[in-house]
Amino acid sequence: MNGLLVGRSVELAKLVRVLGSAAEGMAGVALVGGDAGIGKTRLVTELVAQAREQGFNVLVGQCAELGDALPYLPLADALRGAEPAVREAAAAHPMLGQLLPGRESAPSTGLTQQRLFGSLLGLLADVQPVLFVIEDLHWADRSTRDLLVFLSRMVQNERVCVAGTYRTDDIHRRHPLRSVLAELKRLPTVTNVDLGPLGSGEISDYVTTMGEVGAHDLGLIVSRADGNPFYAEELFAAMAEGDSLPDGLASLLMSRVEVLSEAGQRVLRAAAVAGRRVEDDLLREVSGLPLAEFEEAVREIVSRGLLKIKGNGYTFRHALLQEAVYTDLLPGERTRLHGAFARLLTSPAELAHHHLAGHDLAGALAASAEAGREAERLGAPAEAHSHYNQALSLWERVRDAAALAGESRSELAFRSAVMAADSGDNHRAIIQLRALPPTSEVSERLAYYLYETDDQPNAIAAAERAVEAADDQAALARALATYARTLLWSPRHHEAEGLTTRALEIARAAGARDAEVGALLSLATYVELLGDVTRALKLVETASAEASGDLAMDLRARFNHARIHYEQGLLDQAAEMADEGIRMAFDTGLKWSTYGTDLRFLRFLIHYVAGEWDEAEAVAAGFGARVGTLPEAILSSFALFIEVARDLPAVEGRLSWLSPFWDNELAVYMSRGLAAEHALWHGDPAAALEHVHAAIAPLAQGESGLQRLAAIGLWALAELGTTEGADELRARARLAVDFAPAGERGHLGPEGLAWAARVEAEWHRVHGRLSVELWREVVSAFDFGFVYEVARARWRLAEALLAAGDREAAQAEWELAREVAGKLRAAPLEAALLEFGRRARFGGVSAGDGGLTGREVEVLRLVAEGLTNREIAERLFIAQKTVSVHVSNILGKLEVSTRTQAAAAARRRGLLT
Repeated sequence: MNGLLVGRSVELAKLVRVLGSAAEGMAGVALVGGDAGIGKTRLVTELVAQAREQGFNVLVGQCAELGDALPYLPLADALRGAEPAVREAAAAHPMLGQLLPGRESAPSTGLTQQRLFGSLLGLLADVQPVLFVIEDLHWADRSTRDLLVFLSRMVQNERVCVAGTYRTDDIHRRHPLRSVLAELKRLPTVTNVDLGPLGSGEISDYVTTMGEVGAHDLGLIVSRADGNPFYAEELFAAMAEGDSLPDGLASLLMSRVEVLSEAGQRVLRAAAVAGRRVEDDLLREVSGLPLAEFEEAVREIVSRGLLKIKGNGYTFRHALLQEAVYTDLLPGERTRLHGAFARLLTSPAELAHHHLAGHDLAGALAASAEAGREAERLGAPAEAHSHYNQALSLWERVRDAAALAGESRSELAFRSAVMAADSGDNHRAIIQLRALPPTSEVSERLAYYLYETDDQPNAIAAAERAVEAADDQAALARALATYARTLLWSPRHHEAEGLTTRALEIARAAGARDAEVGALLSLATYVELLGDVTRALKLVETASAEASGDLAMDLRARFNHARIHYEQGLLDQAAEMADEGIRMAFDTGLKWSTYGTDLRFLRFLIHYVAGEWDEAEAVAAGFGARVGTLPEAILSSFALFIEVARDLPAVEGRLSWLSPFWDNELAVYMSRGLAAEHALWHGDPAAALEHVHAAIAPLAQGESGLQRLAAIGLWALAELGTTEGADELRARARLAVDFAPAGERGHLGPEGLAWAARVEAEWHRVHGRLSVELWREVVSAFDFGFVYEVARARWRLAEALLAAGDREAAQAEWELAREVAGKLRAAPLEAALLEFGRRARFGGVSAGDGGLTGREVEVLRLVAEGLTNREIAERLFIAQKTVSVHVSNILGKLEVSTRTQAAAAARRRGLLT
């Protein structure tokens, strides 16, 4: 198994506690159970390493699948592999000496169990502290089971820790270890540790330690491994070699199936054809067994841990076990079983699967089309798209396909495209729509999705075709609303108001609420760009007032409603509307649609701006770092706000996964802009400037997002001590404010104006001028509720005040900034403020504070709260050993010897403000 221990900190902590108690003279036993390959050996290997570090003598013995042929095999194995001093001590005990190499033929004086156990107690007393590990107890012989019971009951005040591992999936109801475990687990000295499957994030982390793996392959491995590290390793190796299910893994899985009775194997084969889960009555019917024989077969299967009872049916313990049994079926057997299930089922999705696997293409097409419509009704667009595509793939191979599907090929393909977009795949939707005849409906959707992928010229052309081809009033209203939307950021933006006005009139007359909402939202965006935010908000409120009949349009309305409030600094109202939209997106299956994604990152930003960083970090935890699609990449980029500001370990890994998406304007703007900040906090302004230039390059002149990037770029130039390029950055940032003719480039909002103010202040800083007035303006501009940026601006204001000779005011601003940075756990900002405070020799901070890093300050704060190293590691998402190193450094730098003294020293010196 791979050398890295992933996702087992809680279980390891339990074992370490037993070990710690043993070190203090309170013996204990730990029983570690879990499925084959789940990581039992890896976990006890970590325990062994820690025991050796603490001076324990370690004995490790292995049981073997030999029944009772070799009694005390793990004890003999442990003694033979022990350190020389332990072997010498064992040789002094004649009963144990007979288990050592070269002693097997020695005359026996009667290897009675009582005498052997007594000798072992004597040995343990001689060489304590001892960790005795017995692996694979499910194969233990009778004598070894007795030995385990003896040690659990008799070793009490010795410095001894016993750890045993066993496979839970092998402990069927008649297994001899079952009763022993039940007895031992009632003892107060025995700690039970159950290893369940790793979570999908943990297994993803584990797989990526093995080597390079693409997002698609990673997803397949994670879904098939079912949280089992060994299975993940085997699948990774198989994929690297171009195989599917590795022979070695298949053999391992099937070896557990082959011990079943013929009836048991028959039932399990039928269950494998059903899939991962099957109902009891359906399985009985397909198996064809009499009721009594069926129930006995199922009882046998369940007792061996191959199937688990779930509700009124059964599930395979592992997806790979189902796959292995299914793969082992003969072709004809597989077809017949699929046919049997198809005759009994009514669910369209299940019917489609069994018809296809049973080579009934006509039945598969009809069922796939119906399954798509059912998924669409249930709010599952990704599944609907998949079902529709399955039907389309069979179209040319089946006679009377339209009759079977219940609609024409074009109608089905149009549905598939819309479902692709609703599940977040606009590019797939565009490809499918372009392959269809250009009706008004097709062209309008094509224009809509092209606009969302920033292909403005083609979006306008498609919208024009939609208007020209409209053959009814509702279609014309939709086409006009979308046409206006495509023109909003073009030189023809003046036409938008007239088009939306006309669309509104036609939509209301035709009763097309979705077209009306689309026109209202396009008009709201247009008047917002003109600076009339009040009117824009009223239009959006009207659009959000009642359902439009188009869920994606309703999400768009809620996003714009929340966004306008957010951009005006009205964070509470923005949060309320964003929460409503997110609930709707999840309830209707549209969480990966354009606005389902947009609402989630907007909610994250509201938390971030409002200083609700623990909540923001919790939301960001759902933005997976290992991304495979553009919507996932954009969402993931937003997590960098909190990860960079707190200097979390996830930053580098997230950036590496995002880099393949840096050809997308939004993805590069978000992730490279934050990569620049990360580089600045880590002392690499040259890399920061490179990120800034790359992020600015695709942006149009005058775009409001330029201000933030320009401010970061100017910060980097100031650190580099050069003015080269500063004027260009300032000029590009000012276009959105100064260059807009008649204000038509839009109203920047409080945040945009604040970043514009910071650009000016940073530009002067690049030129060596620390302007108190300008930095006061930045503080004031961000004071609409942007907690973190106010603190960062106060840092620069304090520098300017100190340079101007106003030391008292500088320290006041510095203290306010430090208080906020501490509450937010913004480690890089805290470190910068501490360094500035040391240079300025403000009260409470001096060179004598030892120069703690930002991370050390963060650890110190948690130490002062009374948290243990393990709790700190969990809070900060770092290794416990890393915490131990930080604590040692802190004690050294503060020149103290205990954690309590460190906390007291930190309070005296103002490090916990």
